[in-house]
Amino acid sequence: MSSEYAIEMKNITIKFGSLVANDNVTLKLKKGEIHALLGENGAGKSTLMSILFGIYQADSGEIYVNGKKENITDPLVANRLGIGMVHQHFKLVHNFTVLENIILGCEDTKNGLLSLGDARKKVIDLSNKYNFNIDPDAIIENITVGMQQRTEILKMLYRNNDIMIFDEPTAVLTPNEIDELMEILKNLKEEGKSILFISHKLDEIKKVADRCTILRLGKLVDTVECAKVTKEELSEKMVGRKVSLTVEKKEPKLGKVELEVRNLIVAGEKGHKDKVNNVSFNVYGGEIVCIAGIDGNGQSELVQAITGLKRVKNGKVIVDGIDITNQSIRNRNLNLISHIPEDRHRDGLVLDYDMGKNMILQQYFDKYFSKNGFLNQNNISKYTKKIIEEFDIRSSSGENTICRGMSGGNQQKVITGREMSKPHKVMIAVQPTRGLDVGAIEYIHKKIIELRDKGIAVLLVSFELEEVMNLADRILVMYEGELVGEFDPKKVDLNELGLYMAGSKKNKVEVA
Repeated sequence: MSSEYAIEMKNITIKFGSLVANDNVTLKLKKGEIHALLGENGAGKSTLMSILFGIYQADSGEIYVNGKKENITDPLVANRLGIGMVHQHFKLVHNFTVLENIILGCEDTKNGLLSLGDARKKVIDLSNKYNFNIDPDAIIENITVGMQQRTEILKMLYRNNDIMIFDEPTAVLTPNEIDELMEILKNLKEEGKSILFISHKLDEIKKVADRCTILRLGKLVDTVECAKVTKEELSEKMVGRKVSLTVEKKEPKLGKVELEVRNLIVAGEKGHKDKVNNVSFNVYGGEIVCIAGIDGNGQSELVQAITGLKRVKNGKVIVDGIDITNQSIRNRNLNLISHIPEDRHRDGLVLDYDMGKNMILQQYFDKYFSKNGFLNQNNISKYTKKIIEEFDIRSSSGENTICRGMSGGNQQKVITGREMSKPHKVMIAVQPTRGLDVGAIEYIHKKIIELRDKGIAVLLVSFELEEVMNLADRILVMYEGELVGEFDPKKVDLNELGLYMAGSKKNKVEVA
């Protein structure tokens, strides 16, 4: 007798040291449904899916696949059972092609040599069928994050996986890429695929999921039909309290100009056109200026030039009246700039360091943290514990937790807590709430408003238009390396912003 469920995870429990990551959790995925898994950062969602995919082994509990009890000892077993997974941080070899990544682990060979002809045809056919428009010969490091994600999805389709796990699939995507992914998920469902979908974003869950299972602190809270609950009810079940989804702030009280960018030009790679083209703007103490735009229009290069991660071809960056254009990154950090970077793994953390060492990366030489060349572990521990408590950072071993083993959302909290806690006059925040749950987003938004009300100049780069409209005192739109519009968020709507972001309309931006 066939089961109505593609997956049944019954009474799953797993511990890491003293931390109970999943505590007697039961999850059932129906055949041909999209089932969302919702919970705060560190609630145990990724751990539960890693057990299903064979990365972890549960201490107790049972897993049934299509009605049959299975022992999933590793991802190869999961694949043989028709289970595939797109991880939050993609598992791709960056110097391999799209095609090589897709067939990795299930290659066809002839006389000891790779046989790519049939594989290439199958990948191209799948790409055409789902309108992926992906080049099988493109090198992974040269394609967008959205295309990398499509490569991961093609890996599952190539292996004929009928059960698909998506762990935070939209955390690194632009709004357009998110819309495209939602359509892909719906198409996969129509094909008969069964999908488990981890997300913090309530709009997405309401848009595509049939049912939703909510976890909190490793325990099962409820399983609900998405059409029968509101976003507010979902967020309350997730966090355990009412969450405000709107940002409350007073009118800004502007101080002096803290950040000046003057005629900034940042060169493109290998002779391509300039990534940032003659950009000028000011940010005053006590205001939040948001750079809005579609990803890839020079925002990353602008921030990297201000923070010292990229060289400036021409122009100036001035903070607190000091020209820092050619200063070292350390000098920029010393009481001047805090930076929440776009890529938390590449630019935000040393993943194999523990949380305590990551908290003092820019201050380890301060006499509070070291003396005569030796780190003061006691003071580092006290400082880190304070930030852990304030920002509700969840981990297995507190300040001694290795950052690589933490959830993406808690890694983001480590960076945000570090950057907001050290002295600074300018806060540059790029996608500061990426990968965070609604409770953490609410908290980070309040902290950004607090910084602004203390007279800090805040430069925010976000691809979430709702976040832009909620937080910004002034919006600057960037298109193809230039500032093409300046707006008061109280006097502009999303449609108007969208026209400027797409390059359909342009206005010269005068320096405030």
